[in-house]
Amino acid sequence: MTPHVAVLGAGPAGRGLAHRLLVAGFDVTVVEAHPTRPWRATYACWSDELPDWVAQTALAAQVDTVGVIGHTATELARGYSVFDTVALQRSLTLEDGHVVGGRVGEVDGGLVHLTDGTTVAADVVVDCRGTAARHAPRQTAFGIVVDEATARRHLDGGAALLMDWRTSGGDRALLPSFLYAIPLGDNEFLLEETCLAGRPALPLDVLERRLCDRLGGLPADVRRTERVSFPLLAASARPWRQHPFRYGAAGGFLHPTTGYSVAAALRGADEVVAAISAGTDPASALWPRAARAVYRLRLRGLGVLLKLDADQTLRFFDAFFAMPLSAQRGYLSDRGDLAATLEAMARVFAGLDMSMRTAVARGCLGVPQPDA
Repeated sequence: MTPHVAVLGAGPAGRGLAHRLLVAGFDVTVVEAHPTRPWRATYACWSDELPDWVAQTALAAQVDTVGVIGHTATELARGYSVFDTVALQRSLTLEDGHVVGGRVGEVDGGLVHLTDGTTVAADVVVDCRGTAARHAPRQTAFGIVVDEATARRHLDGGAALLMDWRTSGGDRALLPSFLYAIPLGDNEFLLEETCLAGRPALPLDVLERRLCDRLGGLPADVRRTERVSFPLLAASARPWRQHPFRYGAAGGFLHPTTGYSVAAALRGADEVVAAISAGTDPASALWPRAARAVYRLRLRGLGVLLKLDADQTLRFFDAFFAMPLSAQRGYLSDRGDLAATLEAMARVFAGLDMSMRTAVARGCLGVPQPDA
């Protein structure tokens, strides 16, 4: 008999998982407080991270290269994709499932109790809600959407900028931030000042001021603004031990040193489907020993970023993006490849001078913990 699966939360991870479960023929109930609320955030990923089942219409723009500018400038020949968020949400269809509007109060085994008194019974419960560690380091950003002609003046001749760390001094010495500039399709670009990681992270008003300074004043034709603030840690230091099983950003699928999670959650959905089909524990399937080790190493990477000053941060990323793309990919994208992660970390360490090696080693000792 096909199990009945309850998916809690209908963000990209939850909706993506529910969609793939329905494609596989499962009986699925999605519990979401705001089931018809449209997604507003901008999501992007490396193109080679996308599972082949994601519809091409769910992508707003794709580029073959992205630029990184620190003390040196580098062009990365690795494709980068930006989602059409509305189209992505629409493409992850749930018509064959049951959608229940409401807030989860408590989960007791296979019983999901909602705050309105409703109870949903299921054979398997997967919690995909976005709750995470309350006092974790955060990533913050303030961005504006402008037309392509306006954006091109700040792209340094490239198709897109992953990171432009160039600064004009001032308060940037306190905590560094960078320009993230990507196409959104339909003649639109996002220009965003980003604090990669901070505890505390830079406030949005500081990032707005820095973006204004960087651009020489905000353009007159800003179409809309974007404000970003989210934690970089899951609710547990061992997400593979959470009950019920958690999936998505709050379940450890968010990369703690980059903030990316959507592609990883979409790509991992079929692994969850396969585990449930086989009657095995999804946590065991998704978190073998190597994946757990990679996650712990990534937490050490976050600890390093939190300890570096502005100049050290630029020197660190100069070394990181000087590596071959295969080594970069090993650290950024391969959540279960322990050898590739260790190789990338060793390469970065070898590319640093002695003072930076000391700073990195000290940062590795301070592994950030949820709610610490």
